[in-house]
Amino acid sequence: MPPGGLYPLLTASVVPRPIAWVSTVSATGVANLAPYSFFSVSSASPAVVQFTSVGRKDSLKNIEATGEFVINLATATLIDQVNASSAGYEHGVSELEELGIASEPSEKVAPPRVAESPIAIEATLHRIVEVGNSFVVMGTVVAVAVRPEFLAEDGLPSFEAIAPLSRLGRAEWGLPPQVRSIERPGSPS
Repeated sequence: MPPGGLYPLLTASVVPRPIAWVSTVSATGVANLAPYSFFSVSSASPAVVQFTSVGRKDSLKNIEATGEFVINLATATLIDQVNASSAGYEHGVSELEELGIASEPSEKVAPPRVAESPIAIEATLHRIVEVGNSFVVMGTVVAVAVRPEFLAEDGLPSFEAIAPLSRLGRAEWGLPPQVRSIERPGSPS
């Protein structure tokens, strides 16, 4: 396989990948916003979320400096803004300001939330694990903000209302897929 050939193969194979639209603030107070498609939950108790930065990007540097970040859920209606925020802006440029993305204060951390995101997960740094050319950033969840119009009758977020965006391979983006509900089986006898 040619150098760099494994990355596109992996990202076209491990699909769909939800997007953590990570907002941070630099030590000098500049807000940063960038999407990361290597994103998941690390632990339920304590609640820890994670995303992976391929390379040492501004989000990672800001988290190392301040110990805080927000994962804003990326949705189908925000696809153009999410994509635009992935551009290689110069250090010290706020993507929120540059792209006119509305923000609002977070409850427990300094980085702002994306105002139009249905769910914002506020986190403090749990740990960073260096893996090859990447950095797995784990954050302890300190608050979760869910806009009421995105809640189902059971009080949990509605997948249909959220319409989460995902990354596929190449320049492909995934829009909300068809949903099928199946109850988990009990323990086998």
